[in-house]
Amino acid sequence: MIRTVVIDSDTLTRYGLSMLAGAHPDVEVVGETGSAAEAGELVARRQPDVVVIDVELADGNGLHLVRTLRDRYAQLGIVVMTSLDTDDVLFRALDHGASAFVVKTAPVIEVLGAIRHAAVAATSFTATGLLDALTRRREQETRFALSPRERQVLTLLRDGLSIPEIAGTIHISKSTAKTYVSRLYDKLGASSRAQALVTALRTGLIDYEATPGA
Repeated sequence: MIRTVVIDSDTLTRYGLSMLAGAHPDVEVVGETGSAAEAGELVARRQPDVVVIDVELADGNGLHLVRTLRDRYAQLGIVVMTSLDTDDVLFRALDHGASAFVVKTAPVIEVLGAIRHAAVAATSFTATGLLDALTRRREQETRFALSPRERQVLTLLRDGLSIPEIAGTIHISKSTAKTYVSRLYDKLGASSRAQALVTALRTGLIDYEATPGA
């Protein structure tokens, strides 16, 4: 029996997963909540084998919760279940320590497969379309061909640093920092920081996290 806790702000999703579990004797929903704030206490009290977490919770970020639970419970199976079917969210789930990624529109067998995988292989990662997503990421990296320094500058732009602040952070001159930013804009086909960041986020060159665990 796979003891499962569901953390999702959508009541219908929680109900649907409970009904799904009831139809399959190897899965049992032992707790549910729509609140990130309640999740930690619920998991500690119910001691599930698997937790299913939505990315978008009403009172918090589901991926932050994934990281918190992974740091606290190394062998806990964690399934990220979301309506945000994008490569960026998939890779963010992977980076935050999820065991599986599945979209809410997936067939029942796929949802069950994600839960069952998480129960027996918590520290590995599975997702339908993972190979295709990896291929697209490699194609994007080849297309933009950013150097390690350009990637560092791009991350600092994401974090909101000005050109003088970037120069001070990585110990280069302001003119050199300005050259790196200009080169990034050219490679990304952007004319502003906002356009560059939108392209970088959409193509997976950076993620949304400004700082680890933020």
